[in-house]
Amino acid sequence: MQYTDWGERAARWSGIRSETVDVHGTKVHYLETDLTRTSEVPVHLLVPNPANSASNWLDVLAELRPHAHAIAVDLPGTIAGHTALPNRRAASIETNALFLRDFTDALELDRVTVHGWSAGGMIALLFADQAPERVDGLVLVVPALPPPLSDGQARMWQTLGRAGLATVAPVALVLLRVSGRRILAAQLRVLDDPASIADSKWNTGGDLTRMSPEIAGLMRDEMSAVEPTRLGSAVTVYASLMSLMFVRRRLVLDAMRRVASPTLLVWGDEDRLTPRASIDDWTAQRPDWNLVILHRVGHAPPFEVPADYARTVIDWCGPRVHDR
Repeated sequence: MQYTDWGERAARWSGIRSETVDVHGTKVHYLETDLTRTSEVPVHLLVPNPANSASNWLDVLAELRPHAHAIAVDLPGTIAGHTALPNRRAASIETNALFLRDFTDALELDRVTVHGWSAGGMIALLFADQAPERVDGLVLVVPALPPPLSDGQARMWQTLGRAGLATVAPVALVLLRVSGRRILAAQLRVLDDPASIADSKWNTGGDLTRMSPEIAGLMRDEMSAVEPTRLGSAVTVYASLMSLMFVRRRLVLDAMRRVASPTLLVWGDEDRLTPRASIDDWTAQRPDWNLVILHRVGHAPPFEVPADYARTVIDWCGPRVHDR
């Protein structure tokens, strides 16, 4: 869905608007707060999980709006978003990282604080590594990054894992053609009753009943409009994500080692997808990264505690923005 002012949808989202920009011939949709962009106002670029849409950030945009010029982008191939998919490979993690540079070029964004949520965290990390001159700060929100592996596990992924991913992706695409409508119907049932998530396979920790009714209603409306054919891009996203986390993990580990931007790692202590062992491993590799733990929060801080999340980022950015 798109609104000239999202206040039409919910009063709390007043001052957020839908915009589009041409990026190398692709019409890209994004959400933008109405705070005037000046050299003194920090710019925040919010990257969703690539299977989801920019609208997942609406409650955070509303919290950031008085403090920053904030932009949330629909990546190519999002299931419920409005950015076209020029080709199937354009939905992959690496291609989306390159896309962010083209997107910031199109909007003439010289310096940004980039947020990446879940798989969007890997995209944001790769972007920050590839374009350090663009990134004032990097915020990794329960990111999907390579977990610690034993030597034996790493060897297994290099052999069986590589072959498995090559086999699973085509099979998944076939299954989606058959079961796509049932999958979407199951997701809609969960959104109709967020409390049921606790006992379902969709449980990623935390308490999604804390999600605002405005976000929950919007997600239901967006999901009900999704055509099953769009689920194919999610296969591309997750096949590339699993490859970079487990098979071609050196590419991401090198980026983690090199990235020079000040980095904030935000984690919920009830997250079922990003375990504490991964957090400890990443902070051991990068002790200069700032870690903030949100208590009684799962894999969706922007849904569960948008105000706490936004305040955490604003407080972290404050001294650095002032110094700059």
